[in-house]
Amino acid sequence: MRTQNRHQRDWSADYRFYSRDRFDEQAVFGFVRQHLQATLAAQAPLVVAMDDSLLRKTGRKIHGVRYQRDPLSPPFNLNFVRGLRVLQISAAVPQQDGAARLVPIDFEHAVLPPKPARAASQQELELYAKLRAERNINKVGRDRLEHLRQQMDQSGAAARALIVSVDGRFTNGTVLCSVPERTVLIGRLRKDAVVHYLPEQQPQRGRKRKYGTLAPTPEQLLKDESVPWQTVKAQACGQTHEFKVKRLNPVVTRIDKATRPVQVVVIKPLGYRLTKAGKLCYRQPAFLVCTDPHLAIEQLLQFFIWRWDIEVNFRDEKTILHVGQAQVRTEASNQNAPALAVAAYAMLLLASIKAYGASGAPDRLHQPKWYQRNTQQRATTNELINQLRIELWADCLNPKHFRDFTSTVPPNQNPEKSDTNLACALFLNIN
Repeated sequence: MRTQNRHQRDWSADYRFYSRDRFDEQAVFGFVRQHLQATLAAQAPLVVAMDDSLLRKTGRKIHGVRYQRDPLSPPFNLNFVRGLRVLQISAAVPQQDGAARLVPIDFEHAVLPPKPARAASQQELELYAKLRAERNINKVGRDRLEHLRQQMDQSGAAARALIVSVDGRFTNGTVLCSVPERTVLIGRLRKDAVVHYLPEQQPQRGRKRKYGTLAPTPEQLLKDESVPWQTVKAQACGQTHEFKVKRLNPVVTRIDKATRPVQVVVIKPLGYRLTKAGKLCYRQPAFLVCTDPHLAIEQLLQFFIWRWDIEVNFRDEKTILHVGQAQVRTEASNQNAPALAVAAYAMLLLASIKAYGASGAPDRLHQPKWYQRNTQQRATTNELINQLRIELWADCLNPKHFRDFTSTVPPNQNPEKSDTNLACALFLNIN
């Protein structure tokens, strides 16, 4: 609306556009996904990251709004805020330095049904429990992954593998037991997760064994000095870091009821210094599980590190594009309004990748000496928005758009004659 200079006019038509469900976000995201797949090599997998986020709301009559845990609350005090739960999937476009840029390819409004009143009947309570179980965030994520796999198969990418990176929220039995075909899932694992080796032999009669002897938990594997560390290099935060990891494969877990063999990876805490002369600090260890026991440890670690860029997507969408701040209330509007903004953000990133590459950027002005910045840094969202404004305004400022305002009478360009004598002016300057 601001681009079209309509922000001071009546907005009713724009709100009806959202409330009457006239926007097909799946068609737009499918277009973005197909073009992102075209930038990958023929045998390269499509690496995506899936995560949920919270769109804060203050109104009490907005569909799907409820009190939820504030992710920004401190660990010593749990806070609650009103908001909408959304689920997003972003695809990774590898860069030349080993990093990747994630572009949104799916956005879903994942809200729970309204809780019935205290005087509700038993039938209403049972219906509420059923709908709450069906709309669980884990089931929504599982359904979106199946939908993504079907879209890839229908678009001619059935031979391309799909690798999904998730956090600990989605590393549970609901998602792990229903991983689609030709899909690999990498997720964070609890440090006390129960792990078993594969059974050495099967009984001749009766039910086959799914679990073998008990294997060490991820935390026990971290502290076991008899198991050597492996050094693996990966790109993170613009630098190449060396990670020390331990791997346990093939094993089965109790989380997915031994559905398939997996591998468990333990990452040693990475040391860092706040200043050059400061003491060495350490981060928390990471425990990962991968549904493909034969995936290379280098690729597994790098694919999981790429997942952090989806947090960058959420930050740009909320702070720069103001996703979720539209004053809409109905169910269709709460799905279409944020989805349209995220789709526009995805189209902007796709245009940047096609124009400048995954790690490129538009022409920048010469930076001052005090501005410490790497010239090879990829384009930020603000830079892409400014470049879009420049191109739109340059097209609008074309002289052909102002021919109705120009004068047909040619101006008199002859300068006025000076009344001062040339000799007087010359000797006046000399004196």
